[in-house]
Amino acid sequence: MKSAPAKSPKIVRVIPTLTLETLLIQSSGGPVCGVDEAGRGPWAGPVSAAAVILNPDDLPAGIDDSKALTEKRRAALEPEIKARALAWGVGFASVDEIAELNILHATGLAMCRAIEALTVQPVAALVDGNYRFKLPCDVQTVVGGDGLSLSIAAASILAKTARDRLMVEMDARYPGYGFASHKGYNAPIHQQALQTLGPCPEHRRGWAPIKALLEA
Repeated sequence: MKSAPAKSPKIVRVIPTLTLETLLIQSSGGPVCGVDEAGRGPWAGPVSAAAVILNPDDLPAGIDDSKALTEKRRAALEPEIKARALAWGVGFASVDEIAELNILHATGLAMCRAIEALTVQPVAALVDGNYRFKLPCDVQTVVGGDGLSLSIAAASILAKTARDRLMVEMDARYPGYGFASHKGYNAPIHQQALQTLGPCPEHRRGWAPIKALLEA
């Protein structure tokens, strides 16, 4: 008699909590923000970042890593986060700044601007990833932080929705590239538009495919 095939273990995804924030508040003695970015990889448009200090007594339901949410859900959560957070801020670094500084340092600049836009200045920040950016407060990096920390997850939502909105506006200024759909990322429609129209001022000149077109 053949035995039944073994069942694959069920994968349970971790839901973000305020555990990391609570520990850091206890050690730092002050407000803690979550920080995340959006748009490091696209061929066009700025990189954005957001910083959020959540109110533990008034949390919007459903905050999660922005990549795990639909565009509709992110759009619904954005005003909820802004209305209920103790403070939030969004910052950008332009295509020119990306060209001058490189994408890593431009991301750090956007993060600094997001923190500086907070109406409550944090003592420390939880930052998604493993790179320790130089920010206007102490930094604790968290790999996979947008799936672990509610504050980072909230920041990921604000960074993503702010940048997406800007890319839709950019689509109206530079029609034909499809910015409203692919948000500047590498996509077949984007590649085709570049071959037909060439780069526009919002394309990142340091990216190899854009550089090759400019030098052709």
